[in-house]
Order: sequence, then C-alpha cells, then structure tokens
Amino acid sequence: MAYVALARKWRPQKFEDVIGQRGVVDTLKNAIEGGRLAQSFIFAGPRGVGKTTTARILARALNCEQGPTDKPCGVGASCVEIAEGRDMDVLEIDAATYTGVDAVREVIIEPLGIAPMRDRFKIFIIDEVHRLSKNAFDALLKSIEEPPPHAKFMMATTALDQVPITIQSRSQVFELKALPFAQIKQQLKDITTKEGVTIEDGALALVARAAEGSMRDALSALDQVLAFTATSVTAADVATVLGLIGRELQFEIVDTVAREDASGVFGLGERVADAGFDLRIVCRELARLMRDLMVLKIDASRADDPEIAAEGEKEPLLALAKHFSREDLMRAFDLLSRTEYDIRNSSHPR
Repeated sequence: MAYVALARKWRPQKFEDVIGQRGVVDTLKNAIEGGRLAQSFIFAGPRGVGKTTTARILARALNCEQGPTDKPCGVGASCVEIAEGRDMDVLEIDAATYTGVDAVREVIIEPLGIAPMRDRFKIFIIDEVHRLSKNAFDALLKSIEEPPPHAKFMMATTALDQVPITIQSRSQVFELKALPFAQIKQQLKDITTKEGVTIEDGALALVARAAEGSMRDALSALDQVLAFTATSVTAADVATVLGLIGRELQFEIVDTVAREDASGVFGLGERVADAGFDLRIVCRELARLMRDLMVLKIDASRADDPEIAAEGEKEPLLALAKHFSREDLMRAFDLLSRTEYDIRNSSHPR
C-alpha cells in the first residue's frame, strides 16, 4: 500500500478536528444549524492553518446525505468523495493555474448554470484566490454576487489584502490565525502516539517551534524526521534532519558569551559552521532564545510554560537569565535579528 504523508493522513475530517480556529468553526456550525448560509466564503490566513481543509469540511457539511448538517456523516458517497477530492459537484481550483479570465470563464462561469449531478450544491473551492488576474476577478464578481441557488463559492488565500474589496464585500470573510505552539505540540504528540512513534518532549518542542504556527509545516517536518529515524526520535535527530541548532548548543553559545570567553566564541562559531548549519537559522534560533530569556527575566514563573522550556530546560534557562540585564537581552535580540537579515546578502556569512 502506498505511503500517505502525515499531513494528508491526519487532515481534519470534521469541524471538531480543526484545532486553534474555534471562532471560525463555531460560526460556521451555527450558520448551518440556523440555515443562515452565505453564497460565498473567504478563508484567509497564514499557510498550513486549515483554510482549504475548513472549506472541504464545510462542503461535506452542505452536501452530506443527512445534511445540511454541522456533523457530516463521513461515510456517505458525497462525504467520502469530497474528502478524496473526486466529487463531481465539488470543484477544487488552483487559482495559480487558472489565473486568466478565459480559464475562469471555462472552469467556473460556464459550468455554474448546470445543476449538480448528484449533490445538493455545486461548490467551487478556489485555492490561493488572490493569484487571479484583475480581469478574472471582474468576471467572477457577477457570479459571486448573484449565483444560482445551487451554487456556493469557497475561496482560500494567504493574502487577503490582494483580494478586491468588491469580492470581499459579497462574501463572508473568515480570518484563520497561526496556531499556538502548545496546540501544535499537543497535536504532534497525539499523532506520534497513534503512529506508535516514541519521541522526546524536546524533539516535539523543536518541531513545533520550527513550524511557526503552521500545522501542515509541522507534520511535513515530522514526516521528514521519521523517514530518518523510524520509530524513535530524539531532539538531536530533529536538529540534524531539519538543520536546526539544538537547544543544548544554543545554551552553550549564550553561556560562553556571558562569560566573555572570546576564544571560546570562535571555537563555537567553527563548530556551527563545520556542522553545516544555515547561519540565518542559527541567528533566528538564538534570537528566539533571547526572547525566552527576556520573558523569564520579567517573570521567572513562565519557566513552567512548555513553549519556553521543554522538559529538562527549565533550570539551564533560569541560570542563563541571571547573567544578563533586560537591556543586554534587548540589544542581543536586535543584533541577532539584524544579523540574520545581513547574512542573506553577504558573500561571507560566517
């Protein structure tokens, strides 16, 4: 049997599975229950937070054999085919491919007047809708404004500001947010448990931090790590596969700077360069550590926050925080942020 990537295998199939977007989910469920459904929806937000997934679940809810319902059965022909992307009445369109006005007319406007073959609604899910040309948006506008009763539009975008206000004003706009670290980490923990994978808490924290709010990025990174380590994962494995600098090495770098050991700093710089780390990522991770130390400097009780201190990191972080003033940490954060930017265009990044 062909391997299915974790991001696809564990893609939410019902509203309750969507994490971190309670406001959006509850609004959609209430709209379905109350029969107050718009003709057009826009799901906006960063990559990998559930925009297209939410649109698919909404499509299942509207076309479920027992619906419209906020709890699609998941076993009927419509539910199964929508989940697998092969329902004839639910058309998923990549706006990056169908950019021009002629393509929009052919793929959306002309089929719009044809009644659904089987389902309750003919649904158009347009991904990355901001990639449409101005003429394509103009052609789409009339269809969204006065669609036939059997048609629904669902659009996903990472750049809401590039979607014309005329389209937005005729749609219900839902802005999905980047997912909190704690929710990503817990979801990864649940998935690895179901997959029978043993993984260290520090490894989960590294993957969750690297995802920067994107559940899909987190699962893709975890997939990459599992291809390397199979059923047992350590923080060192994650750092190796994803090119991340481990927290232990970060702590050693900061401690060496705190002791003003100049020769030691050169030695650590050589270790980092020889290990092949992307120096921009090193600066980014160290800047994140400066931020964590600043938080602890202001409120030491935050050491119990798993986003700041994974298992075994609490005492080293508190010890490091004592070496610096708030002003030191602010300067360090600013310097590292600027250095990450400067490295991008430098011919001598080391």
